[in-house]
Amino acid sequence: MSGAGGGSAEAGGPVGVRAFVALGSNLGDRRALLDFALAQLRASAGIGVLAVSPVYETDPVGGPPQGAYLNAVVALCTSLAPRALLERLLAIEALAGRERSAVRDAPRRLDLDLLLYGDLALAEPGLVVPHPRLPERAFALVPLADLAPDLVHPVLGETFGRLAARVRVPGAVRRLPAAAAAAPDPLTTSI
Repeated sequence: MSGAGGGSAEAGGPVGVRAFVALGSNLGDRRALLDFALAQLRASAGIGVLAVSPVYETDPVGGPPQGAYLNAVVALCTSLAPRALLERLLAIEALAGRERSAVRDAPRRLDLDLLLYGDLALAEPGLVVPHPRLPERAFALVPLADLAPDLVHPVLGETFGRLAARVRVPGAVRRLPAAAAAAPDPLTTSI
């Protein structure tokens, strides 16, 4: 699968603001849950999928003892406002069976984080972009840097390539080989 989703313009490509969303899962069929999230994003009105990073297996950060995550980042073009995009991400998590826990960093079937929304810097109750912990999270920075290494963090003024290199811990973020998939992998396809 490749190309834009529900946000494509009739005359060509998607229109709107470029946003980046992190996908993660460490419960259930992790790969299938990431594929589900990608399919839901592609089917969403006002959202076009521009590119998808390779998939990484990563060690959990914080929280109770738990298994490894699969992580990826998706580049989107969206006509949705930041709050509406966040609400769509939360709805996709709920469709995948995510149950919110009072325990911070608890295991989850699906986690979708709005990392960036254009060059917007916004802090509202329940919505902060850029994601406030992005600069310290290799599991999000490394796949984001795969898609946009020269993109500059709107607050810190550094490229995501440099930020990713700074937080990379050998062996903690492991790129899955493309051959590991039994069938063509929609999560490593981009346009």
